[in-house]
Amino acid sequence: MNLPFEGDIWHDSSMTSTLITVAPTGAETAKADCPALPTTLEELVETAKRCEAAGAAMIHIHIRDADHRPTLDLGRLTETVAAIRENTALIVQLSTGGAVTDPFEHRLRVLEAAPDSCSLTMGTVNFGDDVFMNPWPFVTELYQRTQERHVVPEFELFDLGHVAALHRLLDKFGLPYGGKVHCDLVMGVPGGMPGTPDALVAAVSSLPAAVTSWSATGVGRTTLPVALTALAKGGHLRVGMEDTLTLAKGQPVTHNAELVERAASLATLAQRPPMSPDEARDLLNVDRRV
Repeated sequence: MNLPFEGDIWHDSSMTSTLITVAPTGAETAKADCPALPTTLEELVETAKRCEAAGAAMIHIHIRDADHRPTLDLGRLTETVAAIRENTALIVQLSTGGAVTDPFEHRLRVLEAAPDSCSLTMGTVNFGDDVFMNPWPFVTELYQRTQERHVVPEFELFDLGHVAALHRLLDKFGLPYGGKVHCDLVMGVPGGMPGTPDALVAAVSSLPAAVTSWSATGVGRTTLPVALTALAKGGHLRVGMEDTLTLAKGQPVTHNAELVERAASLATLAQRPPMSPDEARDLLNVDRRV
């Protein structure tokens, strides 16, 4: 294949821009420990608007109840999806992981809130002192429901065993809704793969041929090495206070937009500036809103 040459940078259509996903809340950090964490609907909407302006094209959402505790309440999920759609053009991705204590039936029910996309973790993993349970029957049930409900999954890969499981899933059940296969390498979780350049390269080299795009998430202090390596390897970025609470040692994040702005700056420096939500919809083959 002949590629155009500009200066000392080779270009192809998959390397010209960067999908930035923001994960603003998560299920692990308590509001009391981090008051800047967006946990109310109003805070989530404000965060989504600022992060879209900063360069995000997709938002990965965990919600909280009135006491700021993680919840998978279907009414709150549906209200959140509607509010984000009303106020932004972002792709709305709901977490089906929830908190490690959430039962499988509640996690499956997340799809009833009709998000554009959802997370789909490809296996069980030690998660700090806890265990994040994703047995094979649950994974396959969730995947088939995404196909039926026309929700585009993002396959979350915490370890190389999860990469192998993705091969198995696609071989047995075919392509996801939309025909594109997008996955996210979640790196640096205690119990999962380390957030190192070597681990990222190993995971990427093992991805199924059907994968059309991938992003990487570096937890905590692994954020920058993972982001820089992902950009160099042609990947995309997920950032946010779900995964990172400091910009540097002793410098807490005060708003998710700070993390998006940094990611956008790195992507622009790499000559792969942030893509718009419409461009991201094309990348993932997510339905456009009517």
